[in-house]
Amino acid sequence: MCGSSFQDCAGNTESLLRATKPTVGSLVLDVLDIEYHETIMAAAGHQAEKSLYDVVKNYKGKYIAVVEGSIPVKDGGVYCCIGGKSGIDIVKEVCSNAMVTIAAGTCAAYGGLPAAAPNPTGAIGVKDAVPGITVVNLPACPMNVENLTATVVHFLTFGTLPPLDNLGRPLFAYGKRIHDNCERRAHFDAGQFVRQWGDEGHRQGWCLYEMGCKGPETFQNCPRIRWNEGVNWPVGAGHGCVGCSEPAFWDKMTPFYKRLPKVPGFGVEKTADKVGAGLAAVTGAAIVAHGIGRVISGGRKEKEEE
Repeated sequence: MCGSSFQDCAGNTESLLRATKPTVGSLVLDVLDIEYHETIMAAAGHQAEKSLYDVVKNYKGKYIAVVEGSIPVKDGGVYCCIGGKSGIDIVKEVCSNAMVTIAAGTCAAYGGLPAAAPNPTGAIGVKDAVPGITVVNLPACPMNVENLTATVVHFLTFGTLPPLDNLGRPLFAYGKRIHDNCERRAHFDAGQFVRQWGDEGHRQGWCLYEMGCKGPETFQNCPRIRWNEGVNWPVGAGHGCVGCSEPAFWDKMTPFYKRLPKVPGFGVEKTADKVGAGLAAVTGAAIVAHGIGRVISGGRKEKEEE
């Protein structure tokens, strides 16, 4: 197994270093034979590069390549060079000879932040850089290491990749919307929305849709596996989802604190308009829905006090 980093912040490597099931130490020393990774390998310079190309030469079609970061292609790829070679040349050579490539993080999957308009370096994802190869995309900024280890274990156990969606993402991790698994979903249905950071609804854990949460348009398993050994995740900590696992999220999901104007295919914006309007006393139906939510939450509070 070998990993290469291009235009990135090393966030996915940082995520890897926090692996616990198994630990990164167990992954590196007991489970996998990692021949190359600039951040964690002992070798440097020419020795490190020799390790990479020894794998490409001696284990053609027998290794897994993991790519972190986008690949710049503008001006001949001069914006990212390692060991005298451009990133695009490296990824073509390494990934073309791998049995499967894992694009770790949104930058490697779609181009990510470096590809945001106006994209001065011509940043693209692995699949676009090397068409025709087998790529598994694990987007997020950064990716959750649980999804990486699960993908690798599935491949090593069954000899096949897990089922993928139309964007090359494993369905076990990206098959459902964040909105559908969010612990704040009940507040959405009850018309209980945070209207201002720090308001009463925010303190009580109400829905963040009106504050720009992109959960209704984002597919990932963050609500279930969470982060830091399952302790928490952004929405649980009080911040809306920014949609980082979706293509071109920096362009399509911004402004991050502005409510989604339209969610195609689901009608969520219609529901939010109708239910959420109850908070402003615009429609009778919405007022009733909001009232029910308050009765339910009030009854729960009384029981807790008793």
